[in-house]
Amino acid sequence: MKLLIAGNAGYIGPVLTRHLRMAFPDVHIVGYDAGFFAHCLTGAGHLPETGTDVQYFGDVRDFPSRLLDGIDAVVQLAAVSNDPMGNRFEQVTQAINHQSTTNIARLAAQHGVKRFVFASSCSMYGYAQGDARKESDALNPLTAYARSKVATEADLASMTNSDMVITSLRFSTACGWSDRTRLDLVLNDFVACAVASRKITVLSDGTPWRPLIDVKDMSRAIEWALTRDLHAGGRYLAVNVGSNRWNYQVRDLAEAVARHVPGTSVSINTDAPPDKRSYRVDFSLYEKLAPRHQPQVDLNQAIGELSAGLLGMGFSDANFRISQFIRLKVLEKHINEGRLSDSLRWR
Repeated sequence: MKLLIAGNAGYIGPVLTRHLRMAFPDVHIVGYDAGFFAHCLTGAGHLPETGTDVQYFGDVRDFPSRLLDGIDAVVQLAAVSNDPMGNRFEQVTQAINHQSTTNIARLAAQHGVKRFVFASSCSMYGYAQGDARKESDALNPLTAYARSKVATEADLASMTNSDMVITSLRFSTACGWSDRTRLDLVLNDFVACAVASRKITVLSDGTPWRPLIDVKDMSRAIEWALTRDLHAGGRYLAVNVGSNRWNYQVRDLAEAVARHVPGTSVSINTDAPPDKRSYRVDFSLYEKLAPRHQPQVDLNQAIGELSAGLLGMGFSDANFRISQFIRLKVLEKHINEGRLSDSLRWR
């Protein structure tokens, strides 16, 4: 199999590349990435992109169609990847997350690519009271990031005039250790707080619900999407990816981390306005369709690997929320130092 991963030099890409190498020993991997965060390594002993067969650096808004010649499958990870960045760069988020993904998918279909896997998000459910959300439930995107995922899924679902099998994986909130670990994700943030200062500060009132998934289990889901039988969901499938065991309230995540790192206190901002990004998700469909690719990492393992990774790299920065491990801060530094334009193009 010849595979192209767009956005491979980020948080998920290094873990995914290693996983696919083990799952498909003969795979030929082509990487394509803008390189915004390529320098943001966390304890890596070598550049993760040495795991690809070919690595290109470029903007997905200018994706060269020639790279799809002979490609069997595309995994689209490239995105402005969270709410703070989406709010700061709203138009760019639509251009990169939505329009570029749609364009690459159409080019892939024209080039005879057999599989297209899109890293979507459960954040599109927004504020959802009551029962855990299923794929058939109404969407309520509250942010530019979530809206970009909804729009992209709509475009992909309309591509019925090709033989390409398309899978939109609605991932839970990512967590876990990577060669480029992000600390702007809820569980990762809490572990960093505990390791650096033995104090976890919860910025919300702690009540919002979040489904979580470790990056290794995200990679297992992508492996499944690259090989799923057409009868397992049809030519186009949007599916929630995660585990019903991993629906947590934010305060429970903080307490779990505090139990793992001795001496850690938890401070919750009970006066904070309600966080409307609160939702539980039903993963029954994914459990039914992908029984052999279910999440295997539990909460304690994810916390333990994050803690060990941070300690192993000598992490002690209590002010990490303004560091290079926060994606928005990296982009702002690139802009302030003249490397990137406000439209997130290299100067």
